[in-house]
Amino acid sequence: MANSTTRQLERLRDKIRRHERLYYVEDNPEVSDSEFDALMCELIELEKSNPGLVTKDSPSQRVGGAVAIKLAPVTHNPNAPMLSLDNTYNIEELEKFHERVAKNLGEETFEYTVEQKIDGLGVSLVYEDGIFAQGATRGDGIVGEDVTLNLKTIRSVPLKAPKTAGLERFEVRGEVYLSRKAFAAINARRAKEGQPLFANPRNCAAGSLRLLDSSITAKIPLAMFVYNLIVTDKIGRPTGYAKASSQYESMELLKSLGFHVPYIQLCHSLEEVKKVIADFEAQKENLPYEIDGIVIKVNSYQRQRLLGFTSKFPRWAVAYKYSAKQATTVVRDIVAQVGRTGAITPVAILEPVEISGSTVSRATLHNEDEIKRKDIRIGDTVFVEKAGEIIPRVVKVVTTKRSGKEKVFLMPKICPVCGANIVRPAKETVTYTKNKGKVRAIKSKDVSPEEEKVARCENAACPAQARGRLIHFASRNAMNIEHVGPALVDQLLDKELIHDAADLFTLSINDLIGLEKIKEKSAKNIVKAIEESKNRGLERLLFALGIRYVGEKTAKFLAEKYKSIDKIIKEPESELKEVHEIGPRVAESVASFFAQKENIALIGKLKDAGVLTKAIIRAAQFRPFAGKVFVLTGTMASMKRKEAKSEIEFYGGKTTLSVTTKTDYLVAGSKPGSKLAKAKKYEVKILSEKEFLELLPEK
Repeated sequence: MANSTTRQLERLRDKIRRHERLYYVEDNPEVSDSEFDALMCELIELEKSNPGLVTKDSPSQRVGGAVAIKLAPVTHNPNAPMLSLDNTYNIEELEKFHERVAKNLGEETFEYTVEQKIDGLGVSLVYEDGIFAQGATRGDGIVGEDVTLNLKTIRSVPLKAPKTAGLERFEVRGEVYLSRKAFAAINARRAKEGQPLFANPRNCAAGSLRLLDSSITAKIPLAMFVYNLIVTDKIGRPTGYAKASSQYESMELLKSLGFHVPYIQLCHSLEEVKKVIADFEAQKENLPYEIDGIVIKVNSYQRQRLLGFTSKFPRWAVAYKYSAKQATTVVRDIVAQVGRTGAITPVAILEPVEISGSTVSRATLHNEDEIKRKDIRIGDTVFVEKAGEIIPRVVKVVTTKRSGKEKVFLMPKICPVCGANIVRPAKETVTYTKNKGKVRAIKSKDVSPEEEKVARCENAACPAQARGRLIHFASRNAMNIEHVGPALVDQLLDKELIHDAADLFTLSINDLIGLEKIKEKSAKNIVKAIEESKNRGLERLLFALGIRYVGEKTAKFLAEKYKSIDKIIKEPESELKEVHEIGPRVAESVASFFAQKENIALIGKLKDAGVLTKAIIRAAQFRPFAGKVFVLTGTMASMKRKEAKSEIEFYGGKTTLSVTTKTDYLVAGSKPGSKLAKAKKYEVKILSEKEFLELLPEK
């Protein structure tokens, strides 16, 4: 009897899965909605009678109902973080991207894929033995949020993929979105109920996917397109898949597995890419969903590996963003805003105007030179532009609408917050030397052209700078302290509960209760979030400290090289300047930061509070060559030296040109040079080409 019921259930599930795919993925339904609903009701009733036979991949599990206490953090595969894409905004920038790719590959002809850039929320889905196991948002690319329960409610997400040899464990990435039709219906219903409207489909989709109650998410007709396939072994190392050696082949494979794949075009030249871009620009407003551009990728995975990544973007892909939507409005005022490093940024206060579904009332003017170049005045009518997440900016002035009453903006000479002097760095420093009785002037350029344009408040204790430093310290890419944003920081400073970042770690629940909109539950959550942030590690802490010129990439490098903040503090500036990866400007800034007594005192307070000031050692099993130094010699039959170097670096290793006592492996191809004798002298392990290939994870 049990076997009979099991077979009946599986036949019914397969039937429903087929109809789901036909309806939600292929847009080719074979049954009416009422017939489909009847099948689903039959399944639910049969499972209710046999609760022990309910499976995780059953279509009945889409209906939601489970409520999460909070969205738990999920760490993405360390070998494949969810990086964002670099953007281009015109054909000239796209041509430069193509030139860089061609130069780095040493080839003139190669294939691109062109895909629609869906305006949604980035997510990752992991499948184990064909069953959907876990889903997470992109987050900061390293850590996202667990939205497995909500993703299960999306009909275009397969809960079960056909079992395929070589695809025992894989990950797909894509965008969760809301169609224009569904968005219009949701806003119409909200308007009828007197509820505030969503600004755009993306905001609605993102908010719906992050709800704690999956039964509410289940009522919202979210959909998902996938754009990436990552096949891994059991411990997460990318292994590749023989039948999908390119982006185009991967998308065809995903289609066959039941995933919803957006439009994809294989292009054999840049001219073909340009044509697809132009075609979609003409028809994008007629698509059933919103796109904000086109994604161009080098098709071959082998070429992708050769090109590699920067700290933020893949070098083998770029997003072509269509022209931002513009609107005209009036500049009511121009104010000087003080940032965390003292940079004075002029900001236009605008007559509120709606662009792309959001109200814009402020726009950055960047710097004094930019205002003069565009001749922007208070009272001017201007074109304002906003594209995606980009801060609104003033594009140009409508000079024909000037009345003569407009006022020229003058950059203040003193800080509007603390009253200290505002200074701009000199373009050149002139020093004088005396040689053989003659005085000679030597001019040296001390700052970059961009730095020359920046006016700064020279008072490091300026309240606006202190506020900016605190907001930056708690921000997502820094210490990622949930619930601690600008509004809370302002209250904490006003009440003098904190003065610097270390004071955050001394806050108690009683300190927070009584602040505006903070009750006991919120206070507990804030204190908990602050406590959890103590273990972010040196990489995050260095970035959070706001050292000038130390971005995320430099912070990561310093953490990996020095391992502890104490070693960085003790490192002389002269030694830092010798480190090729950071350069003299960063070295000088780091040394200057740690030479200041107040900063050393801050580090001491952070240590006393229990903040981790050492690097977190990442799991080595994901990078089998981590910490290993390779030298290549001779000619390899299976790959070029550049490819071998790329493979080594992809799996965490490093290549050098000469053999030393620090070399771990010499990879010897045919006709090896003098490096072979040197490797034997230093007792370095020598690998044949075959042995080297065997070390690489299986493809």
